[in-house]
Amino acid sequence: MKTGLVLEGGALRTIFSSGVTDAMLEGDIDFDYVIGVSAGIAYGVSYLSRQFGRNLEILTKYANDKRYMGKRNLLKPGNHCYFGLEFSYETIPNELVPFDYETFAAWPGEAEAVVTNVETGKAEYLPVPRRDERFLLLQATCAMPLLFPIYDLDGIKCLDGGAADAIPFRRAFQKGCDRAVVVLTRERSYRRKPEQLQPLIDLWYRKYPKFCETMRRRADTYNADREELFRLEKEGKVLLIAPESTEGFSRVEKDVAKIRAMWQSGYDAGKARLDEIRSFLTKKA
Repeated sequence: MKTGLVLEGGALRTIFSSGVTDAMLEGDIDFDYVIGVSAGIAYGVSYLSRQFGRNLEILTKYANDKRYMGKRNLLKPGNHCYFGLEFSYETIPNELVPFDYETFAAWPGEAEAVVTNVETGKAEYLPVPRRDERFLLLQATCAMPLLFPIYDLDGIKCLDGGAADAIPFRRAFQKGCDRAVVVLTRERSYRRKPEQLQPLIDLWYRKYPKFCETMRRRADTYNADREELFRLEKEGKVLLIAPESTEGFSRVEKDVAKIRAMWQSGYDAGKARLDEIRSFLTKKA
């Protein structure tokens, strides 16, 4: 039986997922296949490298560091992004809060990240390199429209995977998973609303009309996917973990107390369900 872990994105809200995966690390729960979108997989690799609390350490140390994120970075030559790309994806993992490349390389499972192909408007599912000291794929999957540049990955022009496939549970089943644990970063009652910046997106990405159409449908697609997840949950095919509340927590949150609390809520949710997760992953179909 093949097991999967699916990690939704959500920028800094994804620290909730880090709490969940840290609890699963303590509980020695592993998966055959892991897929994530945006910060879901960017944070998720610390679970695969078995580095408990690494994402919490990064955010509590650097969320208020202008080198990490802030409007000034948008004007920085060669950056053109709200986040400081070199600082976030090179300096931190290679110097300040080192990423354990060796442990990640030794993990026997399969990890994929989702990006959105801006020319087709469709999702692309790419294997996460076991050693990339620039984390280019993780930059691309996190590339929020208007806040990041477009990335070119071997000829694929792409942005944030969340545009085309925000919760890639179908991909997990396509890859042969019999059941999947899905970690959401929005509460169960959440409903995505149409993109308020759609007129600006239509203008900024006018060379990519299929991407603009994907963004136009994004809310409806996301809400329908969640309804499908809730149905699969009732059928026992997925186990869902979601925060109780994300109210007042920004996707670029800088309040360290809120960040710690959101991680703690994820850790507590994961810890409370360890036995349920083990049973779910091992029970016969």
